[in-house]
Amino acid sequence: MNILILGSGGREHALAWKLDQSKKVDHLFIAPGNAGTSLLGTNLPLDVEDFESIKTTIVEKDIEMVIVGPEIPLVKGIKDFFLEDKFLKNIPLIGPSKAAAQLEGSKDFAKMFMEKYQIPAAASRTFTKETITEAKAFLESLNAPYVLKADGLAGGKGVIILNDVNEAKAELNHMLVEEKFGNASSKVVIEEFLQGIEVSVFVLTDGIHYKLLPEAKDYKRIGEGDTGLNTGGMGSISPVPFVTGEFLEKVKSKIIEPTLLGIQKENLDYRGFIFFGLMNVNGEPYLIEYNCRMGDPETQSVIPRIKSDLFDLFEGVVHQDLDTRKLEIDERYATSVVMVSEGYPGKYEIGKPITGIGNLNNCILFYAGAGNDIENNVVKTSGGRVLSITSFGITIDEALKNAYTNIEHIQYEGRTFRKDLGFDLK
Repeated sequence: MNILILGSGGREHALAWKLDQSKKVDHLFIAPGNAGTSLLGTNLPLDVEDFESIKTTIVEKDIEMVIVGPEIPLVKGIKDFFLEDKFLKNIPLIGPSKAAAQLEGSKDFAKMFMEKYQIPAAASRTFTKETITEAKAFLESLNAPYVLKADGLAGGKGVIILNDVNEAKAELNHMLVEEKFGNASSKVVIEEFLQGIEVSVFVLTDGIHYKLLPEAKDYKRIGEGDTGLNTGGMGSISPVPFVTGEFLEKVKSKIIEPTLLGIQKENLDYRGFIFFGLMNVNGEPYLIEYNCRMGDPETQSVIPRIKSDLFDLFEGVVHQDLDTRKLEIDERYATSVVMVSEGYPGKYEIGKPITGIGNLNNCILFYAGAGNDIENNVVKTSGGRVLSITSFGITIDEALKNAYTNIEHIQYEGRTFRKDLGFDLK
């Protein structure tokens, strides 16, 4: 079978790496892909939001299944585009419909869904420019810190946490009145701050059944000790020590299963990954957010732990018999350390030659912002997050040691990475 993966990051490289191991997969196409995915299949210069060009490619390349990596095409309705097309409706696409993808695409929709299906979450209210006076009064009724969330997609930058109420009011004005995030902040969700430790939980669902995938802990801030600006993610660890069997049972009964029940009751077409961003508050799980796809960089530590055939699981999603498919998990720890460009998540330069990639041992290298300079036969940086190095170990420390040892072989100008992953899990 020929498969098309949409996306260009470490997440998509990890999915391609795993699918490449399936005997049922004949050829992989990745659009637009990166230097790493080009080693596994054929990169195609497609815009993931250009649905018509994607259709043309599917016809030309005889593609028989599509895996959507990032959230934007899902929120913009690529699944609906397929279902409404006479040819594409017969091509399976792993991902939810536009209506179902609102669970990520609209914080307000997600909050109403959580409340309707009694899913534990932080108390919140949604405001618009017309109700900004009420919003400021609501802020005054809360205790610091203050959490403000742009309703729509804002490139991972739409969640702001402030300790001063006046700063929070000023930020609210930037978001609602000055349209800091454009239409994404035409509504702002203000919610109470939950004190605890975060964890990412993932399921693959066929809309009826689900498989619980390995959980992960990711590290968003650029600086060690979780300081500095938020990024797309500086690394991840799976499994997470505090996620015990008892905690997982609470997650299933209080969050996952009510979510799937709600999806079914609302008649939402959901066949794909669901990311549950959770907060562990004194042993009780609270839902912070939904994502309608796998996380990045969590995918780079979660997918390598799946020993089963990932394509077989996707077939189960398509045929809605996921409950009959086998899921086997590697019990070892997997850690993924992200290497970024100097200056990221702010301004950074690209085009820096990368050396040492051929000297790695006992790890898996996933590419993200790295492209091939064919003319000079070299791999160069092409983005903020450049590479992810994933390693296994019996303990977190062993896995991290393997990753950091390999990082020392890789060099490029401005190479940056966090050296303290797992500091909060020991």
